[in-house]
Amino acid sequence: MLKVVLVTGISGSGKSVALRMLEDASYTCVDNLPVRFLTEFIANARDEGLERVAVAIDVRSPGELAELPDVVTALRAMGTSLRVIFLDASTATLVQRYSESRRRHPLTDRLQRGGTAPSLTDCIALERELLAPLRDQEHVIDTSDLTPGQLRAWIRDLIQADRAPLVLTFESFAYKRGVPGDADLVFDVRCLPNPYYDRNLRPLTGRDEPVAAWLAGFDLVGQMIDDIAGFLNRWLPQYTQDTRNYLTVAIGCTGGQHRSVYVVEQLALRFADHDPLLVRHRTQLPDESA
Repeated sequence: MLKVVLVTGISGSGKSVALRMLEDASYTCVDNLPVRFLTEFIANARDEGLERVAVAIDVRSPGELAELPDVVTALRAMGTSLRVIFLDASTATLVQRYSESRRRHPLTDRLQRGGTAPSLTDCIALERELLAPLRDQEHVIDTSDLTPGQLRAWIRDLIQADRAPLVLTFESFAYKRGVPGDADLVFDVRCLPNPYYDRNLRPLTGRDEPVAAWLAGFDLVGQMIDDIAGFLNRWLPQYTQDTRNYLTVAIGCTGGQHRSVYVVEQLALRFADHDPLLVRHRTQLPDESA
C-alpha cells in the first residue's frame, strides 16, 4: 500500500529539514505542491507503483489552504494511508530564525498595503490563522528548541510508527524554555528532589544509572510515577476511543536534564507493551546526534 506523508506547518519551523530526512528514508518528495494537485499526485504515484511519497504544503500555495483539511479527510475516506505532520515553533523562535537566515516571509507580498511592507509578526499571525484548522486535528511537533538532528530523529521515529493504534509519546522538557506546544498532557515534576544540587550528579542525565538510583531512593518520586501511570491507565482507552491518532505526554522539570528525563524513561518502561510507543527528550542528551 502506498504510504503518504504530508508535511505542513508554520514557515521557518523546519519543513525543509523534515523533507530532506524523508528523502533520505527513500520517500519520493515534492515541495510546495498546490493543494488542488494533491489528490492527482497521489493517484499518479499509486499508478506508478510507488510505495512512499512525501509532500510539503504550506502558505506558499495561495488561496487553497482552506481546502486542505477537506482534501485530507476525503483521501483518508478513500483508504489512503496518509500521515500529516504539522511543524510549529514559538513566534520568538521564528523571528530569530528569519533574522539569522535574512529570508522574507512568504506572506510578505500578500499583506503589503500601499507600498508598506507588513511586520514579520503580522505575517506569522496570519499564517497561524490560515493553518489553525490543520493544526487542531493533526500531529504537531514544536521545533522551538530542537536541533536539526533532533528533528530528523523525531520524524524518523514517527514515520516508523504504525498509524493505528494511537501513537503514545513520552516527552521530557525544561520549564525554563517553556511548555512545548505539541504536548497534549503536561505533568510538572519540579516538586521532586533535584539531583542538580549534587556536584557528582549535575553533569549526568536522568538516563544515567547514578542519577536513576538517586531518584529511585525517594518514595516521593515513585509515588509521582505511580500517579501519572495510574492516570494514563485510567484515561488512555478514552483517548483512543476519541479517534485520536497521537497522544503526547510531556513531563517537565526545571532544566529538562534529570527528573523529567528519569520519569519519562520509567513511564516508557511501564507502558512498554503499548505499540507504537515513542520517547523524546527536548533537552539534547550527550548520546543524541547534533
